[in-house]
Amino acid sequence: MTTGWQEWTAEDAAEWITAPGAGDDKYTRGVLGVVTGSQDYPGAAVLGVEAAHRAGVGMVRFTGPRALRQAVLARRPETVTVSGRVQAWLIGSGIDQNRRSFVLIGDLEHALADKVPVVLDAGALDLVGTHTAPTVITPHARELAGVLTSREIRTTVEEVAADPATWAERAARELGVAVVLKGAVTHVCDPDGDRYTVTAPTHWLATAGSGDVLGGILGALVATHHVALASDAHVLTALAATAAWVQGEAARRASAEVGGGPVTALDIAQAVPGVIGSLI
Repeated sequence: MTTGWQEWTAEDAAEWITAPGAGDDKYTRGVLGVVTGSQDYPGAAVLGVEAAHRAGVGMVRFTGPRALRQAVLARRPETVTVSGRVQAWLIGSGIDQNRRSFVLIGDLEHALADKVPVVLDAGALDLVGTHTAPTVITPHARELAGVLTSREIRTTVEEVAADPATWAERAARELGVAVVLKGAVTHVCDPDGDRYTVTAPTHWLATAGSGDVLGGILGALVATHHVALASDAHVLTALAATAAWVQGEAARRASAEVGGGPVTALDIAQAVPGVIGSLI
């Protein structure tokens, strides 16, 4: 393990998984707002919403064009597609930051203006620092190199991949947010020095759409823990490590079901409830 970093375990993750009680309703369990997907990558919206529902959030509100709403509702009809209050936002998965429409820009600005915790992924990573709410970003090495270079912090994909611990820490300090640097060993850290690693239990996890699933799991956990986050920003980093652990364990279980063979992102999402159940 990287020196000074704590390997996140099932026991750690279990502390951040809670079952609803008799007094809970869909609002107290957390409402996650989602702005993800695009004409080119509609599956990102479907996968993120699927994973969020399966991770135990009370409600998912999806914002997007009609075609994306229809795709999401076809898979998860319980998704709400009208505006309303949310406790957290997941934005950016499956979005090309160079092809954001005027309407999409408005949706993103609305989400960031809510001042609730935000998970920034993929096509919304360039928006880091444009708002004041607690924020976690979920880049892979190429995306992190791009974000840092755009802030005149010169690095390359190869440098980030060769020393992910150092670059994750630097990104957290420079950007002032929690960072989930995805990889075979995922590095999760924040500007205050919390540092965790999550080692993938199977490399079948390296498949298209798995990052969208991670975003959905993390968004759900953030929305569910909105009360704790209001008083302790460090909760966000623990939730990020928990989401990465749940995603990896879900991939392991899905692969085990097919004799250790390959899995798809949807397989991973479908295995999430069993992982959550085992942690409660």
